[in-house]
Amino acid sequence: MHPSGPAEPIVVNDNGAWCWFQDERALVDPETQTLVAGSIAAAEGPGGEARSGNVELSVVDLRSGASTVVVLHERMEVDDHDVPALWRRSDGRWLAVYTKHKSDDLTRWRISEPGDPTRWGPERTFDWSPFTGGRGVTYSNLRAMGGRLYCFARAVNDDQCALVSDDEGETWAYAGKLFTRPKVGYVNGYTRYAANGDRIDLVTTDHHPRDFDNSVYHGYLEDGALRRSDGSVLDPAALQGDAPTQADLTTVLAAGSRWGGERMSHCWTTDIRTGADGSVAAVLTSRAGEDELDLDRGEAAPDLRFFYARMSPGGEWTVNELAKAGPGLMPHEQDYTGLAAIDPYDLGSVFVSTPIDPRDGSALAHREIFHGRAAAAGAFWAWTPVTESSEVDNLRPIVAPGDPSRTPLLWFRGPMTASQHYRCEVVLLDLPRA
Repeated sequence: MHPSGPAEPIVVNDNGAWCWFQDERALVDPETQTLVAGSIAAAEGPGGEARSGNVELSVVDLRSGASTVVVLHERMEVDDHDVPALWRRSDGRWLAVYTKHKSDDLTRWRISEPGDPTRWGPERTFDWSPFTGGRGVTYSNLRAMGGRLYCFARAVNDDQCALVSDDEGETWAYAGKLFTRPKVGYVNGYTRYAANGDRIDLVTTDHHPRDFDNSVYHGYLEDGALRRSDGSVLDPAALQGDAPTQADLTTVLAAGSRWGGERMSHCWTTDIRTGADGSVAAVLTSRAGEDELDLDRGEAAPDLRFFYARMSPGGEWTVNELAKAGPGLMPHEQDYTGLAAIDPYDLGSVFVSTPIDPRDGSALAHREIFHGRAAAAGAFWAWTPVTESSEVDNLRPIVAPGDPSRTPLLWFRGPMTASQHYRCEVVLLDLPRA
């Protein structure tokens, strides 16, 4: 897939945004040609306070472009962290799982009617408080392995933990903690997950980048063990008993590494996808040359970078700088970027949101979406604009998986000043796959 140039997307929800540590946030049913995408409505957008905090789904007929907005939970909490993770079950029903942003201990889920993601059964809940001590849970990531469905969440000690289901999300049980370490600052690491058959790959950090000079690590779950990139076993009984530290996984992007003579620091995870051959691709971010940054004054990182990391089936990583990501999106979140998304069916195809044109390094008035095509494991990129001369920012692209014949590109556009404050609309550009 290679877009020929800017095209006009369609608005599928006039009020919504999402965080990026939940997956899948959007999915396609290829049989009915239906796309479902989750988002959270804000008070600043259409509907105002009456709609603020709604957990919503945009259900899009890809044949006509018509969209229906479905509310899973009215006015739950105004926070983009509450966006649902989606799963298509073998019986034609959809599963949606969502949490608040650490303000209660409930993982919530609903199951649709067969083949109809506009009609949903009652909300059910799993209470984490016996394990968290009432300190809250955040995020939902639905991944399958070995016939079992996992829901990874940030929970006990703000570590990565998992619920498991053997009936495709009808019921859930606590499985355990994936890894742990003494807590520094807000939380213990940010993890992205990708599944491929009987294996779940992940990239993760030490802590929050505003609290710690993070590196990024990779590992994978297979045959009950947590393994490093080369297949060596870190934890032979993953999610059971004592958990190891993620710092003993394989380092992909190291804090303090130098690129073009500049020190990279405070790394973070953005996206991860796996190939049918066992390869892995990840997009990561870091600060560049941040030694003069005054974090105590809430000064935003002035120069953030995207990196593209590619692992061969044998476990060897190649890492290259992808593009400049511009300054921090918000002064109080120095490391927020416009983000990037890897095409799940073409690991050398990436969409980035950036205020710096990757073709020539020129500054742009707003964050625009660009499509990048890799060569030589990501060492060289050919860039094509997807949006141009926009009047608002274009943020947090997603390429929705489900139908390998198309590239459904979603993002939201508009002003965003916090995870709880934005006036954005969700748009879709359904691109053909060449």
